[in-house]
Amino acid sequence: MTDRAPQPVDRQLPTEESRDLLALVREIAQREIRPRAAEEEDAGRFPREVFTLLSEAGLLGLPYDGQFGGGGQPYEVYLQVLEELAAARLTVGLGVSVHSLACHGLAGYGSKEQQSAHLPAMLGGGLLGAYCLSEPAAGSDAASLTTKAVRDGDDWVITGTKAWITHGGVADFYTVLARTGAPGPKGITAFLVPGDAQGLTAAVPEKKMGMKGSPTAQLHFDGVRVPDARRIGEEGQGFTIALAALDAGRLGIAACAIGVAQAALDEAVSYALGRKQFGHPIADFQGLRFMLADMATKIEAGRALYLAAARLRDEGKPFSRQAAMAKLFCTDAAMAVTTDAVQILGGYGYTADFPVERLMREAKVLQIVEGTNQIQRMVIARHLAGPETR
Repeated sequence: MTDRAPQPVDRQLPTEESRDLLALVREIAQREIRPRAAEEEDAGRFPREVFTLLSEAGLLGLPYDGQFGGGGQPYEVYLQVLEELAAARLTVGLGVSVHSLACHGLAGYGSKEQQSAHLPAMLGGGLLGAYCLSEPAAGSDAASLTTKAVRDGDDWVITGTKAWITHGGVADFYTVLARTGAPGPKGITAFLVPGDAQGLTAAVPEKKMGMKGSPTAQLHFDGVRVPDARRIGEEGQGFTIALAALDAGRLGIAACAIGVAQAALDEAVSYALGRKQFGHPIADFQGLRFMLADMATKIEAGRALYLAAARLRDEGKPFSRQAAMAKLFCTDAAMAVTTDAVQILGGYGYTADFPVERLMREAKVLQIVEGTNQIQRMVIARHLAGPETR
């Protein structure tokens, strides 16, 4: 084998500050995240102390306004931070993306009073968030959700079950979408629910193929009482808030996918240079060299795609179609690259002694979360050809 260390990604960053930020992230990832990733994933251990460290370093609120404790960074910088974190451990990179998603509603649609009261702790006060949209019978068809919020004086009483909640049971706050009106998307409202609210309980976490260190659980709302002051936006505006958050969140998933793919490529290159067969490093064989070239090309193309979408967002331009394209392409690329990395390592790639088998298992979920890749194709097609007429 070889001790060749992975080469840092050659990134195009807009400022010296952002270059220093990425250097800090790489240092934290190398020192605090990557060394324990395999062991803790195997044990199913959630690294809460890592998120505390990231919060203290100002890395949990990067794309949000500095007025409320955010980092004030453009999305193109924030996403590259996610990529570096996900390359070290997807539980961490995806966890930061989910936390940002949970902050999106209040940051974008909350009143100034709400933002002043809650955002500083959410963005830089050590809190960790989760996002509650999906339900056992409402996944891709999120507009059919049935969790109800009923007005009772100055409060809302929430009853129902949310499913597939990343950080379910460990989050300090939840952005919850609940039905306050008639069936369909116009009857949904968003709420900010404390993690310790009375009547809120988490089920046993799901037993997953990968990302075992990241708890994914159902949440049960049994008459959870939330003040109207914690309603985000107007009544009936929740689905609009949810879709806006998902557009941004899909870019986070795309960046995480490229991070996982980059980690797999780095492992494959290192192994190919060190492993000898027939008297030569296997990196000398053309068939394998072509695999590495294709893997690297998919990664570069995916990175360019998510950054192009991020720059549109930073300019205040529509980016929904590009976000769906980035999520689709980058997650499919991650699945292909990690599978090829296992193939390059051969039998060793199929063992837990090397990280590529874990990376392949983790890549699979990225094709599912934040809207399956089939949903992304529907979104893209609607932008091209309009809504379905059937």
